[in-house]
Amino acid sequence: MTAVVTGDLPVIEAPRSRRSGGGNGTNFEMYAWIFMRMSGLLLVFLVLGHLFIMLLLDGGVQRINFGFVAGRWASPFWRTWDLAQLWLAQLHGTNGLRVIINDYAERDGTRFWLKMLLYTSSFLVLLLGTLVIFTFDPDITG
Repeated sequence: MTAVVTGDLPVIEAPRSRRSGGGNGTNFEMYAWIFMRMSGLLLVFLVLGHLFIMLLLDGGVQRINFGFVAGRWASPFWRTWDLAQLWLAQLHGTNGLRVIINDYAERDGTRFWLKMLLYTSSFLVLLLGTLVIFTFDPDITG
């Protein structure tokens, strides 16, 4: 950082400049930061509830099989619970990795391709996971 003296008062330059293409005057980073905090809090509740139900209630993991999942997903409540957990966890993780890529990828081209790989894989996981939750058929024999 350098100080340029103009008249009596020095003018101090900004410590760093904005990366090209970042933000463009929007509050995206602030909303992403808020999303991380809110989704993290909700995920703590969803994941701890999931672990409690799966691991501790009624005999633990020994009872988990296809029939258990079919019975659980017969209820819209549990499908919604699992869908919310899938979406929040995937978006939370994607946003976190996006921040890491922005922080550590030096070259613009590397940053671009890493983020494209991240967004593509995240989209596929969300698409396939959502498809499984909505199209699950407990009657696989018919």
